[in-house]
Amino acid sequence: VMVNYQPNDTEVIPENIPLDIVYEDCDLMVVNKPAGMVVHPGHGNFTGTLVNGLVWHFKDDPQFPSDDPRPGLVHRIDKDTSGLLVIAKNPEAKAFLGAQFFNKTTERCYHALVWGNFEENEGRVDIPIGRSKRDRLQMCVYPDGDEGSKHAVTNYRVLERFGYVTLVECRLETGRTHQIRVHMQHLGHPLFNDARYGGNEILKGTRFAKYKQFVENCFAVCPRQALHAKTLGFEHPRTHEKMFFTSETPNDFELLLQKWRNYTAARDLNNEE
Repeated sequence: VMVNYQPNDTEVIPENIPLDIVYEDCDLMVVNKPAGMVVHPGHGNFTGTLVNGLVWHFKDDPQFPSDDPRPGLVHRIDKDTSGLLVIAKNPEAKAFLGAQFFNKTTERCYHALVWGNFEENEGRVDIPIGRSKRDRLQMCVYPDGDEGSKHAVTNYRVLERFGYVTLVECRLETGRTHQIRVHMQHLGHPLFNDARYGGNEILKGTRFAKYKQFVENCFAVCPRQALHAKTLGFEHPRTHEKMFFTSETPNDFELLLQKWRNYTAARDLNNEE
């Protein structure tokens, strides 16, 4: 007899999932989440999440709240975004770290490859974000502060220009769902290969078949939105030391950037000839 077991909403199944641990002590852990991994279980994702791996990792740690449906979580990043997350190992650490995110005293910096070429080198987006009324899976901007929207601020700075796409650094003052993706789309610069917000089409460039093939190859190299949680800074809950972590750009994102560097260099060379 085969039984299709479905865990309830509060049950977390421990799974021996390898974790990329950047730092760990008795109060917290900093992990580097790969793209494609959901942070916590939910509808359609009861297993294979970061939390499933955390519950396994801390199965012998009595202070870790494994019976909590979202144990240790004080912030999240999207499934197809890679990068740094801090995990609280006890209730005191969770409360202290959570207060820093609530009070906007943490440092969170992302690298994003976006469509188009910014006229300016840096800027600030201060526009509320809320759930879309047409598609509940999407977020959108509400410039007039529509009911249900939340204050959202993203500071951005150009790091590298490739003509048709731009590498930008985004520093968060707030941490709303899909914030960078929605704010960049609002500016007319959706993230490269972001299917939910229109970045998985050729939005800039030539009509030549060779260029189309190049972009499609880029989509294949990095088959997700080009967004990486690069740096994370916060105050330690016990020592009150300022802690700062940086993660390397993952291989798929780095290969994508290198392809655009090579393409831009070849295009500039041809223009000179």
